[in-house]
Amino acid sequence: MRTASLLSSSLALLVAACSPRVAEFDPANDPTRVDGKDAVPPAVADPEREARREFANPGGMWTPSQMAAHVVTLRQLGMKLDPQTLTDPLAFPLGAVVWLGGCTGSFVSADGLIATNHHCATGALQFNSTKENDLLRDGYLARTRGDERSNGPAARVFVTRSARDVTQEVRGDLAAVTEPKERFDRIERRQKELVAACEKGHPELRCNVVSFFDGETYMLIEQLELRDIRLVYAPAEGVGDFGGEIDNWRWPRHSGDFTFFRAYVGADQLPADNDPKNVPYRPKHWLSIAKEPLAPGDLVFVAGYPGRTSRLKTAAEVSEAVEWYYPRRIRLCEDYLALLDRLGREDKELEIKGRNLWRGLSNVLTNTKGQLDGLVADGLAAKKGVLERELRTWAATQPEHAKVGAALDALASAHGRYRARRDEEAALLEVVSMSALLGAADTIVRMARERPKADADRDPAFQERNHKRLVQSQRHQQQTYARRLEHEKLKLALTRAAALPLEKRPKLVSLVVPKGEPTAAAIDAALAAMFAKTKLEDVELRVKLFEKATQDELKKSDDPFLKLALALRPTLQELEDLGEAYVGDTLDARVTYVSGLRAKAGGMLAPDANATLRLTYGTVRGYSPKVGAPTYHPFTKLSEMAAKHTGAEPFDAPKPLVEAARQGPFGPYEDAALGEVPVNFLADLDITGGNSGSPTLNAKGELVGLVFDGNYEAMASDWLFMPPITRSIHVDIRYPLWIMDRVDGADHLLQEMGVPPKL
Repeated sequence: MRTASLLSSSLALLVAACSPRVAEFDPANDPTRVDGKDAVPPAVADPEREARREFANPGGMWTPSQMAAHVVTLRQLGMKLDPQTLTDPLAFPLGAVVWLGGCTGSFVSADGLIATNHHCATGALQFNSTKENDLLRDGYLARTRGDERSNGPAARVFVTRSARDVTQEVRGDLAAVTEPKERFDRIERRQKELVAACEKGHPELRCNVVSFFDGETYMLIEQLELRDIRLVYAPAEGVGDFGGEIDNWRWPRHSGDFTFFRAYVGADQLPADNDPKNVPYRPKHWLSIAKEPLAPGDLVFVAGYPGRTSRLKTAAEVSEAVEWYYPRRIRLCEDYLALLDRLGREDKELEIKGRNLWRGLSNVLTNTKGQLDGLVADGLAAKKGVLERELRTWAATQPEHAKVGAALDALASAHGRYRARRDEEAALLEVVSMSALLGAADTIVRMARERPKADADRDPAFQERNHKRLVQSQRHQQQTYARRLEHEKLKLALTRAAALPLEKRPKLVSLVVPKGEPTAAAIDAALAAMFAKTKLEDVELRVKLFEKATQDELKKSDDPFLKLALALRPTLQELEDLGEAYVGDTLDARVTYVSGLRAKAGGMLAPDANATLRLTYGTVRGYSPKVGAPTYHPFTKLSEMAAKHTGAEPFDAPKPLVEAARQGPFGPYEDAALGEVPVNFLADLDITGGNSGSPTLNAKGELVGLVFDGNYEAMASDWLFMPPITRSIHVDIRYPLWIMDRVDGADHLLQEMGVPPKL
């Protein structure tokens, strides 16, 4: 609910203010052709097929309420499901789609079975792994429901129950409030009041007030919060992460990026913490596996919870991303990946405990490089400037939007004023986030400060509704804690902070190394002393301090991490207040600017992604990565995976899979046109981080795949959607089904999903 820090908000990305259109037919993007040859022989005249051939996806992660404007287009493209049902988040099929708190999943059985991506299960696999039993490497299949393993106390699944517009309740009478921080606080208080009323008497619910169109609209989202989530089946790493970072964000792909969880509840079907007595959750809706094969040119759509884009950001914010934020993020990822690689080679336990972070950083690194390439080399940053100038010219002729130009000027001015301390803020946040103990100490200090207040007056993150989450997070985190790993991560964060020019260096560095130069050796020695003296490695002590410690008690503590957190808190609070003042100061100007964008687009503009339920639709089709290059076929095949297998990571598929791929049989999972089992496919859908695990549905609303990636050439589409080259990458559902049937013997899960085992 609390608006993200100014640093975090600068990561966001910008939206193309263009309405849906039908482009002239371009053979280079014909989904039914490969290098000029028909992949699918033409049949009798089919208006829907022709409409799909000519369709040029304009992009858009649309809210369910916006889908009414797309009904005609969807029918023209061949939608067999009633398109009107896509306007209702509680009806089928949207009611089967759930948020995992970072990824998306979907119910695929009446007993709470959830399909999502393998890479979305890294945390669950890591939580259940040991040096002797590495599930991250070997995978896991629960033969019975009693064998299904807890994903950990912090695991969650959220089922959306309702959404209503509360813009007037949040923004009403704000004109009289002129002080920026006071304006932010007024909005936050109203959000807290709405959430409290929503959750009152309903401990099973999680309510949030979410901003759309950068504060133009506010929605109250009500979700059922399921707390007992268990690992059912994840293939081996050589399946789920086949190709690793070499293939990441690349096409062609051959990854079996799928996993199954199950949601459990109490006997009353209400959310409950993990307990052997719990029973499977019975969802109102679940998806069925497609009965007809997917083919090039077919209509597909995805429903999910995309995390963040910044398509509505200004040219000034784009410039900051190009000149400062992205280069810094690339260096950060490279530094920590080098550290984790070294530690992993030296100690298997550290490799397991650091693998989730390693995968996340690797993914972010490739993505960031792609975004920077697109913004700079492909000229998208410059194009954003052109679009902004066009908006100014248009708005000057529109009496209702004549203030857009002044709003853009005000945003640029405020951005410059409030970003003076960006290096200090970034360094501080890096240190706190990279240290489990310092992060825990800061949480304890903040809770001690908030506890004396009435719950309604507390920082939203520390209200009573979040206490269980914070405690469970500490217990969950303990599973991946290792002193050496924490020491080395904190040392690197402090070394990076110490490398800043003196005028930008945070006070934190001198607090850790009060005398002499903060060399790597000095930082290392200071940290060794801190770890030797601290007692916060005891999770039960951390929980006790969080639940009971007062400010006076903490001030008397001699624990070095608590002392450091107390010393840092005034600076961190100052920076948080600065970020909140920026939000309050720019709210009106940003709303004026975004309202102009919407009007210029004729209303056909999607809000930036914000981890709420969205839909995107398009067609299965290949692409040409650059002018003059051959057009990729939209499907990859099992034989290609086997040919790619080398026996060495990351192309080390399990031996039974490779043998089965070469010998068969393939049964009903074989595609007649391909002549074998399809593995992955391309579509021209608009997705981003958070869409991972989203169900890909056909024209009937049946499950045909799972989204798991995008293509490198279009990484900057988070800023500006590029129809000719932006592609989403999906696991074809026939590949997981074949592996379950032919290789891993997961017949019981196939039967649960209504798929009779054939092999």
